[in-house]
Parts: sequence; structure tokens; C-alpha cells
Amino acid sequence: MREKKVLITGAAGYVGGQLGELLAAKMPVVGVDIVARDAGFKIFQMDICDPALAELMRVEGITHVVHLASVVTPGRDRRREYQIDVLGTRNVLEACVKNGVEHITLTSSGAAYGYHPDNPDWLEERHPLRGNPEFAYSDHKRQVEEMLADYRAAHPQLKQLIFRPCSIIGATTNSKISELFSGGSILDPGGYNSPFVFIWDQDVIGAIEYGVVRDASGIYNLAGDGALTPSEIARVLGKPLRRPPVWLLKAIIGVRYLLRIADFQPAQVKFLQYRPVLLNNRLKNELGYVPRKTSAEAFAYFAREALGITIQTPCDVIQGGQPA
Repeated sequence: MREKKVLITGAAGYVGGQLGELLAAKMPVVGVDIVARDAGFKIFQMDICDPALAELMRVEGITHVVHLASVVTPGRDRRREYQIDVLGTRNVLEACVKNGVEHITLTSSGAAYGYHPDNPDWLEERHPLRGNPEFAYSDHKRQVEEMLADYRAAHPQLKQLIFRPCSIIGATTNSKISELFSGGSILDPGGYNSPFVFIWDQDVIGAIEYGVVRDASGIYNLAGDGALTPSEIARVLGKPLRRPPVWLLKAIIGVRYLLRIADFQPAQVKFLQYRPVLLNNRLKNELGYVPRKTSAEAFAYFAREALGITIQTPCDVIQGGQPA
């Protein structure tokens, strides 16, 4: 067996940089990213769509790949987003196959299940992926997972470990998710009170490291125990809960989109109406990774460290239940 050597795509990112430094203490690690960054491991400046990625894997003797690169924040260039998310992933997979890479870990998303009114109360890995076409990120993650299924059938020698994270939060989170909670109020359009499931960023990094070290395979929801509704979030943050009519919010968003004030589109209000709520039983019972923070504990930590708000309500009071 060859000496394990890991390549991380999106290595200069929020998760990739921390993961690379953690893994580098145990095994050789290199990364690729479109932006340059000084880190505790070598990062090559390269687009994941570049055909030269295969040659880089060959020269570096890569045995394991962690594919994190994707477009998370929605924009207006859907063609470019598709090129990075879907075609870029295909290029990574082809490079792996060409070079005899043994193992790939990929972060998909709970968004791959889609934002639908008939989603089950708790989504399990057996449920169908119905990523919404109106959400580039959700739609692309669904397409990527369909591609991965094809590669599992055609190239079984390349082991796959797929994580479907929920909303990732931590001490330095700066994302669309964190923006939802940093304003003066909490938004719940139409009063659907659809729950949020959270995962501590260090649990994301820890789960990936756990899987790479053990050469694990399979598909796992990556989420903390329990969930928090918007009304619970508003209560623990001490902020008012706003429940505007869906039609009104869509109208406001539509005007802002036309004026290029924001990139969010009216159809994407579903993001708040019908949250995919992930069950983590397989992660704990089959993979063997138990998140160190529940959803409520991760949110309390995020509120304190990233928002500067100390939650007074005990976590066991705000901790939503989930089926065993």
C-alpha cells in the first residue's frame, strides 16, 4: 500500500485551511485553490476545472482527495457556478481515476434534499435527493451526487466518503447563514417556523479527518443532535421574530434583485419556509463519529463567539428533540 498523501480542493477556504493543518500533523498534505494563502501546508494556486489537476496529482503521488471546492454564495452567473460545482467535480473525479487515487471525501450538502413542503420531519440518507432547480447550490449538489453514484458503479476501486452537512457555524462564521441571525430581528416568512439544524465547524473538520484516517466510505448526514425553530432562535437571542407574508417578502426581494442590490431571488424564499432537517443517526451509529456539540450547543457557541451574544437559556431547554 502506498504512503497516504492527501490533496484538498478549496484548501484556502474556511474549512479547507483548518482541515489541512489538522491533517498535516499526521500525514503529507497539499491543497489547491483559486486564491493564494499562507498555511501550514503547501497550497497550489489552481482552478479545479484545470486539466493540469491530473498531472499535479501524479507528481505529488496523491492517494486521498478531500473535495471541498464549490460555490456556496448564490450569484448571477449560473453558468460559471455550474462549471465549478458540477464540471469541476467531474474533473476532480476523472483526475482521481486516471491516477489511481484510492479514496475521495466530498462535502455535499443537506441542500441536496431540496426545500420542499412535503419533506419528512427528519431527513435520512435513504430519502430521495430533490435539489431545487431555482437554487444553484441545491441543484448542483443533487447533480454532483448523481454523478458520484455513476462513478461508484463504474469505478468501485475509488472509495467514496460523502458528507451532507447542515448549516455550519462556528466562532468565525461569515456566511449567508450567519447573516440571518446577525440583524435586529429573526425572519420567519409566513410563520412556517421551519427548524434549523446546526453543525459546529470543528465537528465538520473532525468528521472529515476521522473518515480520512480510517479510509471510511458511505454517505452521512453531518448535523448536531436536535433542531431549533426560528421562534426558539429569536427567544434565545432576545430578538423579535418577524413573520411577513410570503408574497410581500417576495415582492421586496424581487425589487432588490432587479435593482442589483442583492442576488437573492423571490423563489428562494423557500430556503426559509421549508428547511431540510437532517437526522444524524447513521453518522453516529455506522460511521462512529459523534458530534461534540448539539445543534443548540453549536448555536449558543456561535452566538457568543461570532455575534457577541451570551445565551442565558440553558441548552437542554432549547434543545429540540429528534427520533432515536
